[in-house]
Amino acid sequence: MNPAHESAVYTHGHHESVLRSHRWRTARNSAAYLIGELRPGMAVLDVGCGPGTITADLAELVSPGGRVTAVDAAEGVLAQARAHAAERGVTDVEFAVADVHALDFPDGSFNVVHAHQVLQHVGDPVRALREMRRVCRPGGIVAARDADYAAMTWFPAEPGLEEWLDLYRRVARAGGGEPDAGRRLRSWAQAAGFTRIDCSATSWCYATPEETAWWSALWAERTTLSSYAAIATDGGHATPSGLEAVADAWRAWGARPDAWFSVLNGEVLCRA
Repeated sequence: MNPAHESAVYTHGHHESVLRSHRWRTARNSAAYLIGELRPGMAVLDVGCGPGTITADLAELVSPGGRVTAVDAAEGVLAQARAHAAERGVTDVEFAVADVHALDFPDGSFNVVHAHQVLQHVGDPVRALREMRRVCRPGGIVAARDADYAAMTWFPAEPGLEEWLDLYRRVARAGGGEPDAGRRLRSWAQAAGFTRIDCSATSWCYATPEETAWWSALWAERTTLSSYAAIATDGGHATPSGLEAVADAWRAWGARPDAWFSVLNGEVLCRA
């Protein structure tokens, strides 16, 4: 990967429509593949913690005696993560700004290093995994879970959503990311030097009227109001009117009584 792209553009940004989906995430619905590996007393690093909902769950799962260090590249979102932990009364957690390509921690600092929906956005996922491995103790675990956009599927067919998917993948790659990361996690982990890798895949499914309305509304907003919209238009990938058309397609799909959407996520548990 070109060094200039090591810190790829975070395509989604931190608009409320993005954080709304991030705050929905829990250890149960987004890190179930890791939960069985966690024990009280463990030291955990949560990379790319966002608003901290998964972070707080992880802290509770390694309590008593454990501690979670949560890092993100964006200082602003860490304020929300701190507030969320405080609201839940979670105290065994600390927060810091960090770049996953160059983590400011000594070798072997953590029993578990976790990254959820991170590697698809970084410029060099193999280097990121090497750093995660470096700060993981021998015998510890590096865990990563990422969506695979090309594997997303929905019903009923909506041409505007096909346009959304094509556009999103082009914009993400132009910024240095890899939107189809889920299928690549095993390969990236092997390239990072891991030899013991457990692979799995799970999905998010939005199928009730409430779920599809929520999912379609946040993507309609994200398409026109988040930093993704500016990246798409400034990069010449779309016009404002084209983005509005995609947003309208999301709303139309979400209003269908038979709407259904599934997001496939690849997962790896890498033994350090």
